Amino acid sequence: MSSEKSSNEKLPLTSCRKKKKDDATFLEDVRDHIDEFIHASMEEHKNCFQKTVKKMFGMSKVVAERSSETKEVESSLPLRTTLAD
Repeated sequence: MSSEKSSNEKLPLTSCRKKKKDDATFLEDVRDHIDEFIHASMEEHKNCFQKTVKKMFGMSKVVAERSSETKEVESSLPLRTTLAD
């Protein structure tokens, strides 16, 4: 199992979708996508799902790191109240 885990970590985090033609119409592209999905093995579905989840968590980690790097300064003004006699 550890060898399977290490081999999955080395996979590039790209889309599982393989475009057959760059100049395909929308319907041709959808048809190819559905055909590819239906005929994929369970192992291909599993690998694609794992890559997608890793990509999502990797993106959220990058966003969290960016937000922690930009430390905003919060300023406050003293509250002044005046009472009219």
